Amino acid sequence: MNNNDNVNTNISPEELERSKTIISKIFDYYRTRIVGQVNLQNSLLLALMANGHILLESVPGLAKTTAAKVMTEAVNGRFSRIQCTPDLLPSDIIGTQIFNYSKNTFETKIGPIFANFVLLDEVNRSSAKTQSATLEAMQERQITIDNNIYKLPDIFIVIATQNPIEQEGTYTLAEAQLDRFLIKEKIDYPNFEEEIEVLNRIEKNVFIQGEAILNLEDLIFLQQLTKKVYMDDSIKKYIAQIITATRNPASYIPKNMADYIELGSSPRGTIAFMECSKALALINGRTYVTPDDVKAIRYSVLRHRISLNFSAIADNVTVEQIIDTIVGAISTP
Repeated sequence: MNNNDNVNTNISPEELERSKTIISKIFDYYRTRIVGQVNLQNSLLLALMANGHILLESVPGLAKTTAAKVMTEAVNGRFSRIQCTPDLLPSDIIGTQIFNYSKNTFETKIGPIFANFVLLDEVNRSSAKTQSATLEAMQERQITIDNNIYKLPDIFIVIATQNPIEQEGTYTLAEAQLDRFLIKEKIDYPNFEEEIEVLNRIEKNVFIQGEAILNLEDLIFLQQLTKKVYMDDSIKKYIAQIITATRNPASYIPKNMADYIELGSSPRGTIAFMECSKALALINGRTYVTPDDVKAIRYSVLRHRISLNFSAIADNVTVEQIIDTIVGAISTP
């Protein structure tokens, strides 16, 4: 592969420079509002650039909701927050038909799903029926109310947060719904220095809402430019091999590790690898994808697309360990 900045003639130096400026502004805005959480910052931007959905997992109180809102504020998009609870109904998300007594007719009331950025807070605290209400919206970018189809905005990104499934009052998301998330990110606690910085900022009241620094047109530009990032055929084959290995692990990794895998990745994982690695390349100021870009996003793309069996849980084997074993078994181009 020719690692040359001019390998992709579809992206001009002016376009690349504009993308660097936009990305830098987003990162700067994020850092003024959020302390640390660099992985969360990068993952949210990847989702924005690929126009895909993102699932965030952690215990409560680690700024998942705030970070999601900050990213959407930065580009001046329409934001909608839905707090998921056990009694939440599908109609509370997508909308419903209501009767207008003055006109003696039924009218459609559009739900909060109609926004550029929709935050499903603690999505796994709602019932399976309610969770499934978002499936059509996430995949088809439309919803159906009383047999009428309503198209969602061109920029439509679901940012869902969930608590670890070990916590009480949570419902496991179905594989079909998990697969519709472009990436899944796990959020850790802040370190000691970051914890002190949080206190200092709160004391100085610096967490107030800021003004939007960009607009949706800037985000559309990033999304269009991401699609133009060059990916060599060798990288495509590398991605396809990784995905194939998740489905036929015994052919690639030791049997004792392969036996832990119950279900491998769907083709959505292949597509997610391509879209996210292109976005990451652009974030890093490049017009081409390298194998390191693919490796860097391996957890985010695969951790929710590989299902492990009960033996893995009993032996304390994590999905990240399985992913490392698979990626390590594939020759890097």
